[in-house]
Amino acid sequence: MLLERGQLTCGSTFHAAGLVGHDAKLGVGYGNISVRAAGGFLISGTQTGHLAITSPEHYALVTSVDIPNNRVTCTGPIQASSESMTHAAIYLAAPTVSAVVHAHNHELWAESLGAVPTTSADVAYGTPDMAEELARLISGTDFLSTGIAAMGGHEDGLIAVGATLREAAGRMLEFSKSSQRAR
Repeated sequence: MLLERGQLTCGSTFHAAGLVGHDAKLGVGYGNISVRAAGGFLISGTQTGHLAITSPEHYALVTSVDIPNNRVTCTGPIQASSESMTHAAIYLAAPTVSAVVHAHNHELWAESLGAVPTTSADVAYGTPDMAEELARLISGTDFLSTGIAAMGGHEDGLIAVGATLREAAGRMLEFSKSSQRAR
């Protein structure tokens, strides 16, 4: 799998900003990135949020997704993120999106609920329902133009999209910085 250098360094930028990482109390990593690729999309692997620097072995190629039947097929050296279905729903609903960033930040998430397009609070992450919620935001809100959404049922979860990984990551980083300046 070939990844551009910028795709590998995006994770370290997010890690330094505290938007991806590892919750030592719960023992889980959080946050992920993906980009469209030939045959599907590349996504950071499950439990890689703690890594400040990633390399190709930390990514899986998602080759097919069956949202109604809750199935994701991938290849590569690592299991795809549990949010793969959410990323797939975005790619399916928005052909202009070529990169998705899923970050976590409690303060930013709490401030964002309802202020940006927001999924239902009753919908859990990594589920077909969350995938459908993101598709709903794409078709029924200004999510694509602003590039930022909050995941109402996924505490701390935020999504940024863009035509490139640089654009998606830039949107999330600027959103985080502007929120910090407003505090």
